[in-house]
Amino acid sequence: MTTDVLEKPKYPNVKVRLVGKDGNAFTILGLCQRAAVKAGLSREEIHEFFVEAKAGDYDHLLQTCMKWFVVD
Repeated sequence: MTTDVLEKPKYPNVKVRLVGKDGNAFTILGLCQRAAVKAGLSREEIHEFFVEAKAGDYDHLLQTCMKWFVVD
């Protein structure tokens, strides 16, 4: 795991609960999208998250979620 993940998330006001949820990548993306919309992020910001999150493997997806949001 990189040290980038240990830094404060880009959007610390957006909280995503992944513990106890389906670990499917599409489910994770959906949970993040719902949390981002609820927090008032713009469509452009959400699109930017999706582009970054889908740019790698499953581990990259999880790291991107933690980079952008507070993940439980």
